[in-house]
Amino acid sequence: MALATLTTKGQVTIPKAIRDFLKINFGDKIEIIVTEKKREAIIRPVSKKVDDLFRKLYKPGREVVSIETMDDGIRNRMKNKFK
Repeated sequence: MALATLTTKGQVTIPKAIRDFLKINFGDKIEIIVTEKKREAIIRPVSKKVDDLFRKLYKPGREVVSIETMDDGIRNRMKNKFK
Protein backbone atom coordinates (compact mmCIF):
# COMPACT_ATOMS: atom_id res chain seq x y z
CA MET A 1 0.00 0.00 0.00
CA ALA A 2 1.25 3.50 -0.83
CA LEU A 3 0.46 6.45 1.40
CA ALA A 4 0.36 10.13 0.47
CA THR A 5 -0.29 13.27 2.51
CA LEU A 6 -2.71 16.06 1.63
CA THR A 7 -1.08 19.51 1.82
CA THR A 8 -2.73 22.67 3.14
CA LYS A 9 -3.29 23.64 -0.51
CA GLY A 10 -5.20 20.40 -1.15
CA GLN A 11 -2.38 18.87 -3.20
CA VAL A 12 -1.21 15.26 -3.12
CA THR A 13 1.99 13.77 -4.49
CA ILE A 14 1.33 10.40 -6.08
CA PRO A 15 4.07 8.00 -4.92
CA LYS A 16 6.61 7.01 -7.58
CA ALA A 17 5.66 3.32 -7.47
CA ILE A 18 2.05 4.24 -8.32
CA ARG A 19 3.12 6.70 -11.07
CA ASP A 20 5.32 4.00 -12.58
CA PHE A 21 2.55 1.39 -12.41
CA LEU A 22 0.03 3.76 -14.06
CA LYS A 23 2.69 4.94 -16.54
CA ILE A 24 1.98 8.60 -15.82
CA ASN A 25 4.54 11.38 -15.99
CA PHE A 26 4.85 15.08 -15.30
CA GLY A 27 2.11 16.97 -17.11
CA ASP A 28 -0.11 13.94 -17.73
CA LYS A 29 -3.77 14.24 -16.83
CA ILE A 30 -5.46 11.95 -14.32
CA GLU A 31 -9.12 11.43 -13.57
CA ILE A 32 -10.40 11.03 -10.01
CA ILE A 33 -13.67 9.15 -9.69
CA VAL A 34 -15.63 8.97 -6.42
CA THR A 35 -17.15 5.53 -5.93
CA GLU A 36 -20.67 4.67 -4.81
CA LYS A 37 -19.43 4.37 -1.24
CA LYS A 38 -18.51 8.10 -1.37
CA ARG A 39 -15.53 7.41 0.87
CA GLU A 40 -13.31 5.98 -1.86
CA ALA A 41 -11.80 7.40 -5.01
CA ILE A 42 -10.27 5.80 -8.08
CA ILE A 43 -7.37 7.49 -9.85
CA ARG A 44 -6.80 6.62 -13.48
CA PRO A 45 -4.80 8.17 -16.30
CA VAL A 46 -6.67 10.06 -18.99
CA SER A 47 -6.03 8.81 -22.53
CA LYS A 48 -3.67 10.96 -24.50
CA LYS A 49 -4.87 13.00 -27.44
CA VAL A 50 -3.34 12.66 -30.90
CA ASP A 51 -2.00 16.23 -30.65
CA ASP A 52 -0.10 15.35 -27.46
CA LEU A 53 1.50 12.35 -29.15
CA PHE A 54 2.37 14.37 -32.26
CA ARG A 55 4.26 16.92 -30.16
CA LYS A 56 6.28 14.12 -28.58
CA LEU A 57 7.04 12.42 -31.90
CA TYR A 58 7.82 15.52 -33.96
CA LYS A 59 11.49 16.48 -33.92
CA PRO A 60 12.77 19.17 -36.25
CA GLY A 61 15.53 17.91 -38.53
CA ARG A 62 14.53 14.25 -38.18
CA GLU A 63 14.81 12.24 -41.39
CA VAL A 64 11.43 11.70 -43.06
CA VAL A 65 10.31 8.06 -43.25
CA SER A 66 7.72 6.86 -45.74
CA ILE A 67 4.48 5.18 -44.68
CA GLU A 68 5.63 2.03 -46.48
CA THR A 69 8.85 1.95 -44.43
CA MET A 70 6.85 2.40 -41.22
CA ASP A 71 4.43 -0.36 -42.26
CA ASP A 72 7.36 -2.70 -43.00
CA GLY A 73 8.90 -1.94 -39.60
CA ILE A 74 5.61 -2.64 -37.81
CA ARG A 75 5.03 -5.82 -39.81
CA ASN A 76 8.54 -7.11 -39.02
CA ARG A 77 8.17 -6.26 -35.33
CA MET A 78 4.88 -8.16 -35.11
CA LYS A 79 6.35 -11.16 -36.92
CA ASN A 80 9.30 -11.26 -34.51
CA LYS A 81 7.14 -10.70 -31.44
CA PHE A 82 4.63 -13.46 -32.20
CA LYS A 83 6.88 -16.18 -33.64
